[in-house]
Amino acid sequence: MNFTQFEAVEASSCLPRIKAARARLGERCVLLAHHYQRADVYCHADLKGDSLELAKLGARLDAELIVFCGVHFMAEVADMLTADDQVVVLPDLAAGCTMADMASVPKINQCWRELGEVLDPDAAVTPVTYINSSAALKAFCGRHGGITCTSSNAGEILRWAWARREKVLFFPDQHLGRWTALQAGVPREDMAVWDYNRPRGGLTEEQIAKARILLWKGHCSVHQMFQPRHVHEWREENPDGQVIAHPECDIGVCELADSVGSTGHIVKTVSAAPPGSKWLVGTELNLVQRLAEEGKARGVSVRFMSPMVCMCSTMARIDPPHLAWCLESLADGNVVNQIKVAPEVRAEAVVALERMFALK
Repeated sequence: MNFTQFEAVEASSCLPRIKAARARLGERCVLLAHHYQRADVYCHADLKGDSLELAKLGARLDAELIVFCGVHFMAEVADMLTADDQVVVLPDLAAGCTMADMASVPKINQCWRELGEVLDPDAAVTPVTYINSSAALKAFCGRHGGITCTSSNAGEILRWAWARREKVLFFPDQHLGRWTALQAGVPREDMAVWDYNRPRGGLTEEQIAKARILLWKGHCSVHQMFQPRHVHEWREENPDGQVIAHPECDIGVCELADSVGSTGHIVKTVSAAPPGSKWLVGTELNLVQRLAEEGKARGVSVRFMSPMVCMCSTMARIDPPHLAWCLESLADGNVVNQIKVAPEVRAEAVVALERMFALK
């Protein structure tokens, strides 16, 4: 049965079907769920965490089947880190990442060629790709002496990159790159945004020559919902409260926050907050709601930063019907939606990943 046929199944029947399929699969299958995953899928996970953490955990397991409830690039990383005889499955292939899609191999290749009109990029520029990118872009970095980074180690990665070449091309998220470079002491005038829809990124030769970091004009649609006014309004009502934000947020939000850090940092910080404390959190809605619910028992107030409901809509495509269909198919011996990175891409992408792992 393909998913189109399965869609006719009543949503209310998904829970028992998921449980029954998992019982049939037993220890052959492990289910991973990202922190941003919707609650009615997250509750079924064996392991929960951020994208790289989950990929690493999957690689340490003996499970034959790894069902990754996240988005496409996360499942790609899991496939590259797991053994050849392990199968990584994404319940809905439409679960992508709009930020990751803002940088493509053709656009990055074009950027590299255009940089070549001004300087020798392979001698002067270290490409750094955020983990939130396709395997093909990680392969580009591996091929050109570059590296991958996460939101928690971006500072260390930039120092590594600058130690090798004078400039960094950072993609796909300009905001993580900008915040991290500022924390490293790089003034804003030494940064330039590369607009991939304009010739030579919309920059002059002088701007390219001056820049220590070229920031790809990409962003996370969820984290761009948060604005400085949201922080100001909340502080007026809660002068003793704390603000914590993800570095994918706009620089104006990060500069107003008491703490800025990765998903893992946010979870750890808010989960350890003392009773009576109040928190405004700038990251994905499902995670914030989970932290708020957990905080109630400890007398900790947690509020989502934006007054508008905003979740990771692409990850939300993995819903109970897709999960039930996927698990039943696997239990019946039919592998669906397998994520398999091509060997030639994998070989170069793993180089960029291993350079990052070597710094830990």
